[in-house]
Amino acid sequence: MSAAQTWGTPMVTGEAVPLDVRLAQLPSRAMAITVDIAVQLMLIAAAGWLLGLLASHGSDSATVEGLGVALLVLILVGYPLVWETLTGGRSLGKLAVGLRVVRDDGGACHVRQSLVRALFAVVEIWMLAGIPAITSSMLSSRGKRLGDLAAGTVVVRERMPRSRAAARPQLGAALEDWARTADLSAVGDDLALSIRAFLARAGDLRPDARAHLSHQLTSEVLARVAPPPPWGTPQEAILSAVLTERRRRAELRLPAPPTAGPGPRATSPQGFGPPA
Repeated sequence: MSAAQTWGTPMVTGEAVPLDVRLAQLPSRAMAITVDIAVQLMLIAAAGWLLGLLASHGSDSATVEGLGVALLVLILVGYPLVWETLTGGRSLGKLAVGLRVVRDDGGACHVRQSLVRALFAVVEIWMLAGIPAITSSMLSSRGKRLGDLAAGTVVVRERMPRSRAAARPQLGAALEDWARTADLSAVGDDLALSIRAFLARAGDLRPDARAHLSHQLTSEVLARVAPPPPWGTPQEAILSAVLTERRRRAELRLPAPPTAGPGPRATSPQGFGPPA
């Protein structure tokens, strides 16, 4: 796997503007798939126990067999389909490893793409022991298995090293105050990922492409946040403020790590940070 694939590769948006993302490597994808397979095997074992229980109580064999086929399809196809659809391209294994499935243009993975990937996984992972998936991932410049090639998707890393992430911007007091009080609930993970990728690569874009994408992302942000930012704020400053504030709010939702010291650490009534 080349260095470009390991640390970043241009992903072209619908406006033909390249964004820098970090593609998932084969080892991390294998770890995610291992977690998902382990969960699915446990579900299959539970389904087998349930079918055995029904058979022992005199249920019709044809009914038991039909139910078994339905449960197997539900586990092998429905499990990844439901997870990736509800979580924006993240299965349970991908959540654990920090990966995400996105479209080739960087957009969110939808039901159609997730269904194609799940159907191909039955063949290339379950029926053929993952050999086609591994071979395809090694031959593809973007680490795609056959399901990704058919669905037009790619797996990327969401947890980027600090050296590759966008630098924490220095915000003015007025913009910082606005971001802290603004309603950012409508700024989803898809838009935030696009903003992060843009800010990380903004310095490498042509001026016209940079201005175009900055305007597009800012328009999306302004349509989703309230109240609007201070008048005359530069577009990239708005994007930086939104991204920084989302990160700050996410960090506040994490439990505070234990600290060594002579006395207990004072916390707020909710258990996060210093008392209000």
